Amino acid sequence: MKSFPGFSEDKSEQTSIPSSFFTDLLCQIDTLGELKTTLYAFWYFQKQEGDVPFLEVKELVSDKKFMAGLSESPVETKKILEESLNRAVERGTLLKVEMTKDKQTLIILNSPRGRATLKAIQESDWDPRENPRLEPSLEVERPNIFQLYEKNIGPLTPMIAEDLKDAEKTYPIDWIKDAIQIAVRKNVRHWNFVVAVLKSWKEKGRNEKDRRGREEDRDKYIQGEYSDLIKY
Repeated sequence: MKSFPGFSEDKSEQTSIPSSFFTDLLCQIDTLGELKTTLYAFWYFQKQEGDVPFLEVKELVSDKKFMAGLSESPVETKKILEESLNRAVERGTLLKVEMTKDKQTLIILNSPRGRATLKAIQESDWDPRENPRLEPSLEVERPNIFQLYEKNIGPLTPMIAEDLKDAEKTYPIDWIKDAIQIAVRKNVRHWNFVVAVLKSWKEKGRNEKDRRGREEDRDKYIQGEYSDLIKY
């Protein structure tokens, strides 16, 4: 058995679960697969921003860490997932809808907002996937940049999530971490400032002093051409 190091007190790493899950559902759920899938759905929905959190089944399947926790057998894993989702839908915890244009299945929480979302999809052929959104994963590597932003800059939004993805493709992750640390040390917790620092490094180059983040190098982002960004 792998040892667990313990829980963090960081509020950005906490997930809220409705009290009715414990009072009404917990004692009813009788398979481990349904329990894991239901808890994953709560976590996934809360990691998203916006009015319509949802989960595509293909996204769930692509989360290797979650799938590996269902079974060691890939064939058995998919079977367990399908059964678990069906049980959660039949129980009324989750809602399921198949999109007409590509036959992909969306999973939505059975809440007033979730039922309104389901109705809008069914009656108007509306596709909530048209709006940019964060696609969480249990894999540590994938959400790392998002966690870094939330811990140091502020709440994550779909627009910022897209900007972070673009930044990750454009700049080394160490650059992004260092630029965010500069923003934190100078108390300029704004993504525009971080981007300005990254662009400067890309255009003018970085040396070892930049990487170490020494105070004299950080000052140029505050006292020079980027000083106006502090106001935003």
